[in-house]
Amino acid sequence: MERAELVALGVVLVLIVAHLVPPKLAFIELTPRSWMLSAAGGISVAYVFVHLLPEIAEAQAAVEASTGTASAGVERHAYVIALVGLAVFYGLERAAVTWGRSPRVEDAPAEQSLLATTPAAFWLSVVSFAIYNAIIGYLVVRRAEHHSWGELAAFTVAIALHFLINDLSLRAHHQRRYDRAGRPVLVGAIVAGWLVGVTTELSDASVGLAIAFLAGGIILNVMKEEMPQERQSRFLPLAVGAFAYAALLLAV
Repeated sequence: MERAELVALGVVLVLIVAHLVPPKLAFIELTPRSWMLSAAGGISVAYVFVHLLPEIAEAQAAVEASTGTASAGVERHAYVIALVGLAVFYGLERAAVTWGRSPRVEDAPAEQSLLATTPAAFWLSVVSFAIYNAIIGYLVVRRAEHHSWGELAAFTVAIALHFLINDLSLRAHHQRRYDRAGRPVLVGAIVAGWLVGVTTELSDASVGLAIAFLAGGIILNVMKEEMPQERQSRFLPLAVGAFAYAALLLAV
């Protein structure tokens, strides 16, 4: 195994830990939203705007090079994919909500009373986030090969915090079912993406479009956690996290 692949494996292990740690973080409140979660969301958004969005511009150049044209039909292809990523994850989120929660049975065993959503809603969320995690697992390998240690560390911190937020949110929605089936699937998806990365090298255009899709998804997933009024989110920690991490990224 090459050095870059081993480094990527180390990053994957950090991301896996980010999915395994949340059950130990019972002290972090989702409502009213903990300042730590808001700050972590700000860090993730800062990474998207400072690092991923510029990479979308590079991806656009790769798309144009692969098609041999910069015609109107492809001149904003990568940016459209970022919009698609945002729309897809919003649509999946709304579909999961529409399919609704399963009714609680007062005299049911405690284990059954903690199955808060329907199986259809649960698996829709898990499958969509598994695809999301697999893309990230693949991108970890490419970043280990082509980016500096500082850039890789910045990516790892931002994505690990993003995974932590996603895990807490999914656990709040799906509860015991997520502990038993959801989390293992998402952890496996990261590893699957890494395995694809070490065995297959996609074109620069394909990698760029994956980054664009991911950027749209991260923006949507952070905003949906911070924006609902009932979450009682905290603006100042999010702003401080975003601008402080943006300053750090610009200094790297």
